[in-house]
Amino acid sequence: MMKNRVVVTGLGVVAPNGVGVTEFTEAIQSGTSGVTFHEKLKELNFSCQIGGVATISEEKIKEYFTDLQLKNFNSDNILYGVIAGMDALKDAGVQPVGKDNGPLWDLGIIFGSGNSSVEKFRESFYKIDDGNVRRLGSTSVAQTMASSVAAYLGGMIGAGNRVTGNSSACATGTEAIIMGYEHIASGKATQMLCGSSNDGGPYVWGGFDAMRILPYQYNDNPTAASRPLDANANGFVPGCGAGALLLESLESAQTRGATIYAEVLGGFVNSGGQRGEGSMTAPNSLAVQRCITESLNQEGIEASEIDYINGHLTATTKDALEIQNWSEALGRKGTDFPYINSLKGMTGHCLAASGSIEVVSTILQLKEGFVFPNVNCETVHPEIEKMIASEKIPKKLLKTNIQTAIKASFGFGDVNACVIFRRKN
Repeated sequence: MMKNRVVVTGLGVVAPNGVGVTEFTEAIQSGTSGVTFHEKLKELNFSCQIGGVATISEEKIKEYFTDLQLKNFNSDNILYGVIAGMDALKDAGVQPVGKDNGPLWDLGIIFGSGNSSVEKFRESFYKIDDGNVRRLGSTSVAQTMASSVAAYLGGMIGAGNRVTGNSSACATGTEAIIMGYEHIASGKATQMLCGSSNDGGPYVWGGFDAMRILPYQYNDNPTAASRPLDANANGFVPGCGAGALLLESLESAQTRGATIYAEVLGGFVNSGGQRGEGSMTAPNSLAVQRCITESLNQEGIEASEIDYINGHLTATTKDALEIQNWSEALGRKGTDFPYINSLKGMTGHCLAASGSIEVVSTILQLKEGFVFPNVNCETVHPEIEKMIASEKIPKKLLKTNIQTAIKASFGFGDVNACVIFRRKN
């Protein structure tokens, strides 16, 4: 069966170092970090007192939500997802339908989250424990259900196709994009709004702090803390935000005269089963390599065609292992290795939102012809140096026209997702 070709026609992003495509593009080109110190974490005796959080004003929020929607509203998870999602729709030139019109039957939404709205849950617990269950308000369920972001966006837009959420830890955003691609490629929808979000703060980040995997040594120097690929990497910096893409059939995009950012060539999702060296928190390298090779094989793409890798690369001891997996899966090393970078040096690890935010950064590099710098990678890890030529790990902004890019996300639970994009000339 012939598959529909799928393209990206809209982008939206809420990242610690930039809200909106314009601000975000400027930030990644200049190597601007969004990692800051948080007094609240210090008050709560966190070892690591830094994180990446987007700055959003009350005026900005009211551009997306009515006063009625904001009544008893307490969910950064939904806030981030709605802003990114609605921006992507607007960027694509697609208008929501009015309440008096029928749904947009050919537009669907797959928008994932790593958790439900933690602050809303916390607020609910306190009210229930105090015997004030009736004061929860009529929107507490809508704000805390797992598909809350997709549901909010669906109602705002009038989406009539598949509207759902997914959750696969750090692989969530990349997986959502692959699911949306497959839905359009199979002819079940014309447009799919895809992405992911994750809120932040102490009640999300506390478990990671308890695991002692965060770089507490950098509380006095937050912007230097996240160090993917670097010999002195000490752990990932927690972050939060959202990324969104409007995917569309090529035929529909051309008919509308829409701006096409890139073509989605395909992707693959799998799991290592927590077998072999894989566990709840560690990857099974065989599964990672299989995810990469299958994403290529299913679409008939040669490993030699890959110009650029947007890595998962969390600034932990596993960075060298990830590079080894890329090298073995692609059969490339040294000067033949593709350009590679990690956004996490500027944003921290935005958990379930990381994949979608990083995909937005990948698309922007394809469209605008650059590779952003590997921030804080001052001394490449010696094991990585053995596998990649130094010029393939740019430390300054590199102007170059990459044609084919691959993005991977690897998550807790030993789950993997890989998606491939090609520049539209």
